[in-house]
Amino acid sequence: MEATKHTNEALRLRAEAVLDRLAPIHTAPLPALSFGSPFELLAATILSAQCTDARVNLVTPALFARFPDPASLAAAAENSDVLTELELLIRSTGFFRAKARNLSLMAKALRDLHGGEVPGTMEELTALAGVGRKTAGVVLSVCFGVPAIVVDTHFGRVARRLALASSEDPIKLEAEIAAYLPRDRWIECGRLLNLHGRVFCAARKPLCGECPISESCPARGIR
Repeated sequence: MEATKHTNEALRLRAEAVLDRLAPIHTAPLPALSFGSPFELLAATILSAQCTDARVNLVTPALFARFPDPASLAAAAENSDVLTELELLIRSTGFFRAKARNLSLMAKALRDLHGGEVPGTMEELTALAGVGRKTAGVVLSVCFGVPAIVVDTHFGRVARRLALASSEDPIKLEAEIAAYLPRDRWIECGRLLNLHGRVFCAARKPLCGECPISESCPARGIR
């Protein structure tokens, strides 16, 4: 137990030092999705699976003009013609049939179980169709200010390369970091490591020579 305590303290100090270095460098907000309400962010984040935020932002204006609230979107779960219309609107985001089904069932649950409002807990959100911990974490942290570590491919890659975590499994990796990092830095950690992965620490050709924290990176020079 004492060894674990010392290990976690060392990891906390390293992680916080990394965040302090990255904070003035990566100032862009995340997510880079356009939204005007928790419902819109939830729907947009579901659409962003295996799709770029830029593409989702091209789709959502027409989507939300046609389906501005959970009640209208829930109709797609009950009417095949409306479902087909939804599929056409989101087709360019990929996996559009599965996404349309998840969106319609998510909206139906919001209408029937939550009074048309997006719930504010991890348990309630992940019970919705198409909503995993990543999507729930985005909504909780952005819309409700609830501490959440949003683990996506960028975050996981950077966390492992910096030896802040080791697991390839997103849930286990999240738990590793949550065990030592103070809750008041969870949201910041998710945003900064994600952006660092996008800007410097790419999967195939990381820009180690330009990286502002390369001197403290165990994976420096990886190709």
